[in-house]
This record gives sequence, C-alpha cells and structure tokens, in this order.
Amino acid sequence: MAWTGLLAIARAIDGLNGWAGRLSGWLLPLLVLLGTWNVAGRYLGRAVGMNLASNALLEGQWYLFDLIFLVGAGYTLRQDAHVRVDVLYSRWSPRWQAVANLAGAVLFLIPFCLLLAVTSWQAVVDSWTIRELSPDPGGLPRYPVKALVLVFCLLLILQGLAEIIQNLARLLGHLPLDETTTDAGLEL
Repeated sequence: MAWTGLLAIARAIDGLNGWAGRLSGWLLPLLVLLGTWNVAGRYLGRAVGMNLASNALLEGQWYLFDLIFLVGAGYTLRQDAHVRVDVLYSRWSPRWQAVANLAGAVLFLIPFCLLLAVTSWQAVVDSWTIRELSPDPGGLPRYPVKALVLVFCLLLILQGLAEIIQNLARLLGHLPLDETTTDAGLEL
C-alpha cells in the first residue's frame, strides 16, 4: 500500500512537470516572434527613421527565455532529456541505470538545488522587497524573473523526488526495470 501512495505522488509530480513542460513549449513560438521582431524592428526602424525597438521588448525576450528554461527544467529531467555523458550509462543494464539515476538524484541533484535555493533566497526576497526594476530606461521589473530561480529549484527537487521513488520502486520490484517515466501523451 505504501508503494501505491508513493507512486501516486511520483505520478502527480510527473503531471506537474508535464504541465510546466507544455507551458514552456507554448511559450517558444512567442519567444521566436519577439526575437524576430527585436531584430526586424531594429533594422526596419532605421529604414523608416523611427525607433521600433525598446528595452522592454528586448528584456521581454530574455525573460521568456528564462521562463522557458527555468520552468521547463523539471520536465526535461522527467523526459530523461538532460545532456549526459553516457559512454558507460548506455551500456549498463536497466538495474544499474536505476542505481545511477537514484544516486545522481540523492547525491547531486537535490543537494545542488537546495544549495541554489538557500543561496538565492535572500536575493529574491530583497528584489521583491524593493520591487526591483531594470536599470535600463523603459525596462521591465526584475523581481518576478528572479523568483523563477526558486521555482526552478522547487520543480527540480520535486522531479528528483519522483525519480528517487520510481527508481527505488524499480530496484525493489514494484515497477518493471525497463519502464521509463516518460509519457508519450505529455510530449510537446
């Protein structure tokens, strides 16, 4: 019964990061359009003698990239799509892959995310306290995008916990060893 509950939690986390991944995917066309406008507007503006670009549009492009990357990182982990050097990993049995994934989450992923969250916390709080703005004229507020670092940490920690649950379940025989956590229904 305990494994049923733990696996349900892991599936819920997978679902949350699936939603975050879809959000990131939906924002990509907007990022491309905004980037295209920032380039085209700069040159078109010069041609017609008007300023068609702005710091807000340029920063908006940066912020969209930040949002896509930071919110989509947990989904990328869920899909096992992070870059890895798998010279050995690809040759290992599913059991050893589960051990490596479990050890990686416990020893590296979660401690790194906790360290990043702890060291970023005060900067994010300070930014929200003063409602930090861009130093550039016409720029955007900085405090919401700084908070995305903490969202990044939370989503990765949660996905790391889901990975720990699922890999332990594989190693203990509660899930098939060759079953992956990716779900074709959540592909972008």
